[in-house]
Amino acid sequence: MGIVLFLLMNVAIMASIYLTIFLIEIFFGIRVDSQTTGGLLILSAIVGFSGALISLFLSKWMAKMQMGVRVIEHPQTQEEVWLVSTVEKLSKEAGIGMPEVGIFDGPPNAFATGWNRDDALVAVSSSMFEIMSQEELEGVIAHEISHVKNGDMITMTLLQGVLNTFVFFLSRLIANLVAPKDEDGNPSPFAYMAISFALEMVLTIFATMLAMWFSRYREYKADAGAVKLDGPQGIYDALKTLGNLPKEAVALPSDAKAFGIVGFADLFASHPPIEKRLENIEKVALELGYKA
Repeated sequence: MGIVLFLLMNVAIMASIYLTIFLIEIFFGIRVDSQTTGGLLILSAIVGFSGALISLFLSKWMAKMQMGVRVIEHPQTQEEVWLVSTVEKLSKEAGIGMPEVGIFDGPPNAFATGWNRDDALVAVSSSMFEIMSQEELEGVIAHEISHVKNGDMITMTLLQGVLNTFVFFLSRLIANLVAPKDEDGNPSPFAYMAISFALEMVLTIFATMLAMWFSRYREYKADAGAVKLDGPQGIYDALKTLGNLPKEAVALPSDAKAFGIVGFADLFASHPPIEKRLENIEKVALELGYKA
């Protein structure tokens, strides 16, 4: 299923690229010529933002497929009734539309996704109910609702689109300058592709580091939002509980880690260390007048 989804996504991205180029030429009379700097920049922006925007608009569907999320349409158990009512309560307090609510089987974690704040999905793993109190779970949900309220899915998509654009643009611009030329001044096609591919790999590493830095920043903001929505105790205790578990016990699949409530820190981590998040929660709580 993962391979099928990957192929379908790539087909959709390529189709959107060619469709966008066609529409630009038809309606605006602009011919996208990648041999000129302006044309290359336009093509880079189309390529860079197409994948990011498609991923955004399909984010709920992809998350459901990847994580096996079961959307709760009619709560059947006390846990489901409590989960739906808690998401509804916190959503109203945050001033956003009621998200879809789901449960998935997997390690203790939770995530939120969706293309806008009034059409989101909040999902919690079933194992969270086994290791956390309702107060802790409510803090986790408040964290995810804060992601939705802050529009983190949109900002991450825009950032990713900009980064993709400049990776594509700079790799090909530099390759065109340094690749060997023939007697007519045209770069060798093989050398051009090899150099641009190598540069794209290197630049992607730096772009990923920047994107993950921003992801860690938004986690601090979501923790602060959880404190404002639900008080500091729930999210604080929830993170302490998760921090006491082995890394492998809370690890989501690699393609879903950025969605989760918890991760582990390095330059490519989507989440800050739990210890720093706890310090940030304490700081925000004191600023809001909560006692230590």
